[in-house]
Amino acid sequence: MLVVGIVGVLVVAWLIGQLLRLFVAGGASSSVIDNLNRRIRAWWVLAGLVGLAVYAGRGGVCLLFAVASLAALHEFMTAGLPDRPSRRLLLGGYLVVALQYLFVWTASAAAFIFALPLVGALSLLAAWAIGGRGGPPSGHGLRAGLLISVYGISYAPALVTLLPGRDGADDWRLLIFLLVVVQASDVLQYLWGKLAGRHPIAPRVSPSKTVEGSVGGLLCASALGALLAPITPFSREQAALIALLLVVLGFAGGLALSAVKRQRGIKDWGRLIPGHGGVLDRLDSLYLSAPVFYYLLRGGWAG
Repeated sequence: MLVVGIVGVLVVAWLIGQLLRLFVAGGASSSVIDNLNRRIRAWWVLAGLVGLAVYAGRGGVCLLFAVASLAALHEFMTAGLPDRPSRRLLLGGYLVVALQYLFVWTASAAAFIFALPLVGALSLLAAWAIGGRGGPPSGHGLRAGLLISVYGISYAPALVTLLPGRDGADDWRLLIFLLVVVQASDVLQYLWGKLAGRHPIAPRVSPSKTVEGSVGGLLCASALGALLAPITPFSREQAALIALLLVVLGFAGGLALSAVKRQRGIKDWGRLIPGHGGVLDRLDSLYLSAPVFYYLLRGGWAG
């Protein structure tokens, strides 16, 4: 039923995009609609990848997120920067990615929570001592990249280890809840901003984000969370409040990385995903929301 619902939403979004393309001609509105349709086509691909990963099991999901984290880390360490960090530093970062998702795959909660900060710091210090070019700035940048692109995001696949499903199998519903709510919020904020946006919320950081778009998107995403309550251990009221918290955190995470992009003089982290930018442009709403959701559940909200 959940799969049917997600496919149904994508079909409706595609139909709306096609109708808008047919009835709106020329000008800035046409450009916005073209961008929207590129986003929708990309969402079909992304939803398919997540679906295949879930079908493959925990290993498939960890592999998908590990690859995404590698791409996001590479974008964070290279986009808009004149000098790349040394290969030793990057290699150390990539090894930490593999180790982190290995801990998630084996459900070693204590390891994936504490190992990355410790092992990451030690490995980077070792790489620097051996002769990594770039010194402290590269090391600091890589540590920030690991925390954002790997550590925070790895809490998303770790959600499946919290609530065993039937016969002890992994339960994917909380992961789906998180992904649908925070990613839908991004789309809804974009649409509300284009339809009713008047007042920029942070003009120096992200001129395209508006108060009207943000409020409209956050409230709609909260309502979506309430609709998804049956797939969670929450009541509708709890699901709506948790969804609102998650999308606010996702918004804050995206705004913070928008400030980094503005500082570097770039619009997107990459061009891999049409209509969206880079991988980190899609994951920036997870590095704060996923850990908070994980610890809410561990703290007793699951039951």
